[in-house]
Amino acid sequence: MFNKEETLSFLVELLAINSPTGYTRHAIDFIKTTVESFGYETTQTPKGNLMVQVQGKDATQTRGLSAHVDTLGLMVRSINSDGTLALTKLGGPLTPTLDGEYCDIITRDEKIYTGTILSNTPSIHVFPDASTKARDIDNLIVKLDERVTNKEEVQALGIQNGDIVAYDPKVIVTDSGFVKSRFLDDKASVAILVSLLKQIKQESITPATNLTFIFSTYEEVGHGAAWIPADITELLAVDMGCIGLDLECTEYDVSICAKDSSGPYDYEMTTRLVTYAKEKELNYAVDIYPMYGSDASAALGGGANIRAALIGPGVASSHGMERTHVDAIENTFELISAYIQN
Repeated sequence: MFNKEETLSFLVELLAINSPTGYTRHAIDFIKTTVESFGYETTQTPKGNLMVQVQGKDATQTRGLSAHVDTLGLMVRSINSDGTLALTKLGGPLTPTLDGEYCDIITRDEKIYTGTILSNTPSIHVFPDASTKARDIDNLIVKLDERVTNKEEVQALGIQNGDIVAYDPKVIVTDSGFVKSRFLDDKASVAILVSLLKQIKQESITPATNLTFIFSTYEEVGHGAAWIPADITELLAVDMGCIGLDLECTEYDVSICAKDSSGPYDYEMTTRLVTYAKEKELNYAVDIYPMYGSDASAALGGGANIRAALIGPGVASSHGMERTHVDAIENTFELISAYIQN
């Protein structure tokens, strides 16, 4: 049974842990500690993906379930002469939404400084183009919360090119059930899979096949699950459902993706998921994602000989200030529960 309070509590804690793609160790450690507290053993791949094995009735088959813990973020591109930081993107953040956001700058020796992401013409009283200048990555800077006025003073703090810049997720869970936060892509689905692992242990559920849960670390840059264990023959990527244009998905649904920019997902596997959603009377939508790739796309691109499908809770304003509803999280949980038991 879906435990709303526990799932949301874990999600809020996970969202508070900085994990831009390439800097996921602390989030992975948090997931690892949580999952091992349920009684599981975990393993990690050389690039940091966390895996959890579950024994099923049919030990000759292994299904994979993947969700990614890495998020969008930024990195210090260079230090400007006035002591501000120039930036480069980690993944594809919607940069106009970053103007004015608070952030952490994380050095190689784990010092953390705070700052604000701003347009490089940030004052309406000074710059004639303050309200019209494009908020692209080349026109955004970080202003440090330190008394620095030049490059040398910033370097003296230990800040250098290549340092991580992680911006505030701004997490809010409303009384009406909405979850508002950056990085619901894909931490909402990580929380779903962790809740499912807990349910399997607590209720002594034996899934239909062996399962390998994969918490991946480089999905936002395209190679999160490019390698998967050879015994996996079917991979379900649990990511986020898209909302907008002619798509049917809402913030209350589990979205089933028939095709994204990497091509169609497995027809038979996708049909099974639609059938389970109908049988359980879930709120669901089947959609085409026009500009999207997933861990399943990465696995297929990496040469995995698998069936693959993609689902996730409906998330509005993806790669910006995202929002979903607990109903979408629950519908996704229930669909995965049906999937692993059939």
